[in-house]
Amino acid sequence: MDEHYDVIVLGTGLKECIISGLLSVEGKKVLHMDRNGYYGGESASLNLNQLWEKFRGEQNNGKPPAELGASRDYNVDLIPKFILSSGLLVKMLLHTDVTRYLDFKVVDGSYVYQGGKIQKVPSTDKEALSSSLVGLLEKLPLRKFFIYVQNYEENKPETHEGLKLKEMSMSDLFKKFGIKDNLIDFIGHAIALYLDDSYLNQPAFGTVMRMKLYADSLARYSKSPYIYPMYGLGELPQAFARLSAIYGGTYMLNKPIENIVFGEDGKIRVTSEGETVTCDQIVCDPSYFPDKVQKKGKIIRSICVLNAPVNGADKKFESLQIIIPQKQVKRESDIYVGVISAPHMVCPKGKFIAIVSTTVETADPEKELAPAYALLGQIQEKFVSISDFYEPIGDGVQDKIFISKSYDATSHFETTCEDVMDIYKRITGKDLVLTVHPNILKQQQEQGVEEN
Repeated sequence: MDEHYDVIVLGTGLKECIISGLLSVEGKKVLHMDRNGYYGGESASLNLNQLWEKFRGEQNNGKPPAELGASRDYNVDLIPKFILSSGLLVKMLLHTDVTRYLDFKVVDGSYVYQGGKIQKVPSTDKEALSSSLVGLLEKLPLRKFFIYVQNYEENKPETHEGLKLKEMSMSDLFKKFGIKDNLIDFIGHAIALYLDDSYLNQPAFGTVMRMKLYADSLARYSKSPYIYPMYGLGELPQAFARLSAIYGGTYMLNKPIENIVFGEDGKIRVTSEGETVTCDQIVCDPSYFPDKVQKKGKIIRSICVLNAPVNGADKKFESLQIIIPQKQVKRESDIYVGVISAPHMVCPKGKFIAIVSTTVETADPEKELAPAYALLGQIQEKFVSISDFYEPIGDGVQDKIFISKSYDATSHFETTCEDVMDIYKRITGKDLVLTVHPNILKQQQEQGVEEN
């Protein structure tokens, strides 16, 4: 008789591993399979030999140049993203107690590109007064605006100053405080972290909440709002996989999917290597059901190995983010640059890994990265990939196939986690409440008793 599971998860990308962990903690019987022989899928971290093999193949006899250093010293992310220290991913890590499997280090700085150079992002009223991004006549309006945002609390009308943020547009709120276009550019893209300017016509409440999240994240470590896992982002899928296993989840790598049949009895039959199991629901990345997704664009990512810090950044900074807002380089979407180095255990000392990403807009995608390349200076090695961005056609509620979106070009995990929360709600019919799960608390208490 076929073994039956509540959920079968296909692919071990970060989104799939988070969902697998969440559902296992909920008490669901989960089987997790991947055609690859490693965790992480698209969101894996590769050593130098793996990186060379993936992008260069037999070039240079299949071996990276010796001057790059030892392969084992590299843990390079295929999809780079920083973690907002008060953001959704941290809340998910705490909700599931996955933090015990990971170590993080704060990112040194956050920059925005304006007027042909990079400048540190001011995010408080005090920084607004000293920032060279802000003109003399702009400092006071910006300070007042930041104070308003910092003081705003949804449930305290006295902090609203008579403004109805859920009704007025963000554009109107900027006008109310006299915020000009150049300031709007960095607020919307480098603090509120929007991908484009469509937010200006949406209710101001969402942008104010995003700004508060950025400020709360910055307040945790003061250097920047971002943290990053030691040894790269590939540690994240493995940590959630470990969580799932603790709560009864079963993992199988190197498992090609040969057949998926939808039975009249409501069960889904999945066959791999001649063996068939059944389940009630499937969660997967877009590659497993190409007929159930639609292409929405392309993303270009360029992994660059540098011998020196980024031009214009503080020389003490060994990690940083740069956002190049679309208007600054006459584009429709932003360009993101993430830089990490030896303190995060991703490359040898003296090297820097800079990963540039954006949404493709022309027939010459790499040329679109020119403004970022100019900031990076001399690039020792470069590995470029262009991938399609897919979204599911349906919500999965009828056919019980819940498909994640592809990873976008943003340099943070908020959109990734929003997709996870949306899939979780469609699967379970309830919102994901990001407090420590009762089953986690129970296990922590039992472990405490055993230790005592």
